[in-house]
Amino acid sequence: MKNIIFKKHLLFLLTIVFINSSFSQDIKLKKFNSAELNNDRYLKIYIPPSYHLDSAKVYPLTIVLDAEYLFDVYVGNAILFANKDKAPEQIIVGINQNQYNERYEDCSYQIENSFPTEQGEAFYRFVRGELFEYFEENYRISPFKTIVGNTLTANFINYFLIEEYPGFNAFININPYYALDVPTMIQNKIPTLKDENIYYYLCGGEYNSEKWQTPINTTNSLLASTDNPKFKYKFDTFNNSIASIGQAIPSAMAFIFEMYSAISKEEFDKNIKTLSPADAIAYLENKYVEIEYLFGSNLKIRERDIFAIEPIILDKENGDYLKNFGEIINKLYKESPIGDYYIGRYYETGGKYKQALKYYKSGYMKLPEDDPNADAYYGNIERVLNKKEGIFDEQKN
Repeated sequence: MKNIIFKKHLLFLLTIVFINSSFSQDIKLKKFNSAELNNDRYLKIYIPPSYHLDSAKVYPLTIVLDAEYLFDVYVGNAILFANKDKAPEQIIVGINQNQYNERYEDCSYQIENSFPTEQGEAFYRFVRGELFEYFEENYRISPFKTIVGNTLTANFINYFLIEEYPGFNAFININPYYALDVPTMIQNKIPTLKDENIYYYLCGGEYNSEKWQTPINTTNSLLASTDNPKFKYKFDTFNNSIASIGQAIPSAMAFIFEMYSAISKEEFDKNIKTLSPADAIAYLENKYVEIEYLFGSNLKIRERDIFAIEPIILDKENGDYLKNFGEIINKLYKESPIGDYYIGRYYETGGKYKQALKYYKSGYMKLPEDDPNADAYYGNIERVLNKKEGIFDEQKN
């Protein structure tokens, strides 16, 4: 038993070392001269390896405050999620703020009204103006942007939400030290959201002092009761302050990039299950249009997502949409027999056996000779031939 546990721990450590060594090769340290801050700031920049292989592809941008603590954790999870097809690849920028305790000036706010101080406003303009401009001009950035903060920096990221046009699409608030009026500012902002979805992740725990955990709990109560469908919200509680960073980031990433992932059982039950065949097909197409627009990922519709809506196409409205379904598959997966199968089934259901045979034969020809499904697929051809012969015999008699 001890050997098994040891081997599991060793495998975990080797995985972490491998991830760290692989992404460290793709990280650059950049000295950025800021006119707004009137000094140099150091950035960590992670660029996915695929960036140099596809000159047309664009990438979501994530800005990580408190980079000394949060950057590596975020990058490691981003690589893992992208490799597992649970999130798009991202360009990730970390801002170092702890060499000279810069975070305290960067994220300072006025006690009387909770708005940023003069230094805080300068840091805000540095991020919203200088960094945005630099990365949009020098890198291929998609419209989707995420910002991450912890404690004091987590409070600061909310100023990008309450502005007239939020600067980011997703906000990861880890144990925020909310200024007094910020929770109310967020609550007042939510009803005004009309265009893009906003993803808001919040976490806390009893390890926080009462001074900070009470406003976190209050904010959760305020946000959980909102009903604007454009505001997507998730709240987590954890048991350990340091561990919460490692727990919060993957939880937030799974929440924020849920739309990018293949259709889960939860998504099917919530959004698809009761749809008509036409609406289910439209939902699937729209999902991938939105993925391409927001994340710059020109994905083909995943085969598993095609199969996810298959029961709706087969079970409702007498198979009227089987042809549409098959044509979509043939367009995406030309070498697959699946599209021909659905079109053949459409014609067979309608009694048009000549057309059905054409597509069943076309699908059969796409199968390799040693494919274990070949005999079963050929059964479609035999079944339709028998039906045709039956009709011919009836006509003779």
